[in-house]
Amino acid sequence: MLKGFKILTVDDEADILALLSYNLKKSGFIVIEAKDGPEAIELALKKNPDLIILDIMLPNMEGTDVLKKLKADKKTERIPVIMLTAKGEEVDRIVGLELGADDYITKPFSPRELLLRVKAVLKRSKVAGVSADTSSLDFKELTLDVERHSVTIKNRALELTSTEFKLLGSLLEARGRVLSRSTLLDRAWGVDCYVTERTVDTHVRRLRTKLKNYGRYIETVRGVGYRFKEGE
Repeated sequence: MLKGFKILTVDDEADILALLSYNLKKSGFIVIEAKDGPEAIELALKKNPDLIILDIMLPNMEGTDVLKKLKADKKTERIPVIMLTAKGEEVDRIVGLELGADDYITKPFSPRELLLRVKAVLKRSKVAGVSADTSSLDFKELTLDVERHSVTIKNRALELTSTEFKLLGSLLEARGRVLSRSTLLDRAWGVDCYVTERTVDTHVRRLRTKLKNYGRYIETVRGVGYRFKEGE
């Protein structure tokens, strides 16, 4: 099902690139390689990969800076990214997720585990997070258009990541009802996700910021999850 998808791997270590390339190609993926940040950005724009595996420790340009540029460009903002690094501290994982990374794996890694994560991220990146028969969701002057994969407030477009779009869609569709963190994980990341429930909190916080005044309608239900309020 996922064979033929293009994956851009970014790492300055030749042996890591070789390991990634071998295992990904063996699973039927098309692999594009980059050895530094500028090359990764150039290839992401030219080749439009379905997923990027990005090392955080790169020469000349940190992986986090590459991620920022990718998420700031309309052509690459929706490409899912898995951060790959020797850093395992929680703060590094949180920084990557807050910048828009979809998953995080530390070196040394199991090729089998990496492949499972790649497949899980690809699967959930193709799921909208709302019912298949829903064309749009509206609340006051906020509109989420499923078919166009866009969100507008007063006809002004918001720049949301794919995960933020799915979270907002799930909350809007269930307006007035509480969705647990585990439910939101399933809807926005997929049942095979490898991220923790704290990741939901990180993305909801970023979503609220982007929604500005409408962010106040996403209510935290302590110990349970979140609800999109129907009124003030």
